Amino acid sequence: MYEIFSVDHSLYCAKLRLALRTKGLEWRDLAPPADYLSLVPTGNLPALKDGNLTLTDSEAIAEYLEEKHPDSAMLPKGLIPRAKCRELSRFHDTRLEPALRLLFSNVSPATRVASETEAAHAEITKRLTALSTLLDQSPLPRDRLWLGDCGLIVTLEWLDLMEQHSVLRPLHWSPTVRSYRAQMQALPQVAQELASYRPHMQDWMDGKLRENHSDNTIVAIEK
Repeated sequence: MYEIFSVDHSLYCAKLRLALRTKGLEWRDLAPPADYLSLVPTGNLPALKDGNLTLTDSEAIAEYLEEKHPDSAMLPKGLIPRAKCRELSRFHDTRLEPALRLLFSNVSPATRVASETEAAHAEITKRLTALSTLLDQSPLPRDRLWLGDCGLIVTLEWLDLMEQHSVLRPLHWSPTVRSYRAQMQALPQVAQELASYRPHMQDWMDGKLRENHSDNTIVAIEK
């Protein structure tokens, strides 16, 4: 059984759990201990422990699991489809999720800065437009979960939650992105993870909406 250092509301921890669920692997979540930096010098979440191995970065962990457990493959066959799958995953980690991250320090009404939320809205809109094009051009079928999908699923949930609570004014969700999201939500392992994860998202959101100051420490070390 794998051990995963995680926190309940972590986006990247949920991303990793989608891969674990898809491959039918067993794991247990561990809260980062007080001496976490002595175990994981980078401070990254999630971190996987597999015997003597400690591995960080959700993308590196997912690729490790893909190589160690090739059944229920999450990378397609063929050079070009595999490259396109990785392209989508990197787009999430380096473009779409960082645009979402601009909002986390602005969830609390007491510290919200209108100019920052508007800048985040513009950046997110740009990235959602790019995502729509990438999905239209993708050769991958959507009747299964690929590595490139895992982060996108969770970030789209966060964007929807930000809209619901008026942290973010309404976005334009293209038909392509709406269809993609619905297809992903219909997959059993995705439905299972989101049923478990959404309450933690809501708890985090409720806490931020009640507080009088901003603290995005955990968010900042996710990857």
